[in-house]
Amino acid sequence: MDTKEIFSAVGNFGFPMVLSWYLLLRMEQRLDKLTDCLNELSKALLENTREV
Repeated sequence: MDTKEIFSAVGNFGFPMVLSWYLLLRMEQRLDKLTDCLNELSKALLENTREV
């Protein structure tokens, strides 16, 4: 997204709306990474408890 598109969105939707959208997109990517890490951790824990 270039600068013109950002300013156009702010003009059309307002700053709070654009900021909320931006933060939600960033949060979604981080939540996806967190989900992957938790899945890997649960697999590692299951493998560790089976060996004991």
